[in-house]
Amino acid sequence: MSRSKTKAPILTLAPEQEREALDTLKRFLEDRFELELGSFEVAEVLELFTHHIAPHYYNRAIADVQLHLKERFESIESDLWALEKP
Repeated sequence: MSRSKTKAPILTLAPEQEREALDTLKRFLEDRFELELGSFEVAEVLELFTHHIAPHYYNRAIADVQLHLKERFESIESDLWALEKP
């Protein structure tokens, strides 16, 4: 049985944000695991997170915003009904 795979959204960072993320990840791996990786290896780890992990957080954030907006719009609709004149 073959499953069609949908491509996860690719999240991108501004160059400065990406450099900061790479530096943070490199420091974390060195401090926490005493693992000194080169720039290319750290970039691969960041790419793994970007393509396979970050989309889950992104989608969760979208779902949270959708719920918040739905509740807010329902509240606005209720407020509008209260303004209606007999």
